Amino acid sequence: MTLRPNRKNIIFFIGAALTAVFLFIALFAPFLTPYDPTKMDIPQKFISPCIDHIFGTDHLGRDILSRIILGARISLFTAAAAVFISAFAGTIIGLISGYIGGWVDMLIMRIVDVLLAFPSIVFALALSTVLGKGQLNLLVAICFIQWTGYARVARGEAVMLKNAEYIQAAKVMGNSSTSIMFRYILPNIISKEIILISLDIGTIILYCSSLSFLGLGAQPPSPDWGVMISEGKDYMQYAPWIAFFPGVAITLSSLGFNMLGDGLRDILDQRMKETVISG
Repeated sequence: MTLRPNRKNIIFFIGAALTAVFLFIALFAPFLTPYDPTKMDIPQKFISPCIDHIFGTDHLGRDILSRIILGARISLFTAAAAVFISAFAGTIIGLISGYIGGWVDMLIMRIVDVLLAFPSIVFALALSTVLGKGQLNLLVAICFIQWTGYARVARGEAVMLKNAEYIQAAKVMGNSSTSIMFRYILPNIISKEIILISLDIGTIILYCSSLSFLGLGAQPPSPDWGVMISEGKDYMQYAPWIAFFPGVAITLSSLGFNMLGDGLRDILDQRMKETVISG
């Protein structure tokens, strides 16, 4: 299928472009920062955006552009780690639940239902408070709640596929349950999980930034975007750029991943429809 220029593909390409830009910045952050992101220079504090400091400086004289660039690595890598750990655990749990069925399926799905009954950000906030401050505890808190979405998707696909003809044929040929789950069913689940991953990264960037803003994630002097907004909120009247530019970075990165996920979903759905029609 060729990608003709239309609204759905435009969303995909814009999302892919924004995502590529932020991934490039995150990967090469140490080489892109014009100044030391953590070096304090008090005489240079509260400089408004100018040629030397494009995004200005903060209350400690640190260059905001440099901190946003390095913050991209922290925010995106934390979000990526949380998403992939959640996706791996949730997919395996959901696959086992859907294929085995019975009391195992009922127990796992009831746990999922209980966790999904709470708003994700509220549950992550409560768990982060219990675990304590720090990026690692933030990662654990987000993974603890985020795996449920992947489990439900994997479980639904496993339930639908386990009675398919090719699965029955695999059983007749003597394949074990483990082999059938991971060799025949899992590959059919991955495409939907990839779409969910691309949608979740943007959401988790918001979660991480929100919890860091509240003091439960990354801690100063880390150039995490949430920390930067928290530090800049006290100076909004006379130095709004301190909080404004990290907020723009959070918005654009989340928007990019969400548009990429929406575009991927639309393209894959269209391909599935064309396959059914041609079949």
